[in-house]
Amino acid sequence: MAYKKKSKKVKRKVDSVVAHIKSTFNNTLVAITTTDGDVLLRGSAGKMGFKGARKGTPFVAGQIGGILAKDMQAMGVKNIEINLQGPGSGRDSVVRAFQGAGMHISVLRDVTPLPHNGCRPPKKRRV
Repeated sequence: MAYKKKSKKVKRKVDSVVAHIKSTFNNTLVAITTTDGDVLLRGSAGKMGFKGARKGTPFVAGQIGGILAKDMQAMGVKNIEINLQGPGSGRDSVVRAFQGAGMHISVLRDVTPLPHNGCRPPKKRRV
């Protein structure tokens, strides 16, 4: 049986990307996509080897941002749009890491979902 040759991964040259940052109390997730929505890079605190309560800290979020910024510079990225989601403490650290790496942030958008009136509360407790 003949083996198929695997084609080499092509390094993409992208000028502007969108960074989707989801920051919860327990973790920080970052996905770098093209403007069309194709995922280029991903990073999280767990992927970097941190466990437990340390995953939600601003220090780890800055580390994630630094590593992703280095990978983005290899792709030729200059402009970033940032979508922030969630109440966690790692939101600002990722943005600072991107700025520190010399990226130009064009849009900083908060896309945290807010309930207009939410679910019906549970009935009153009778004791």
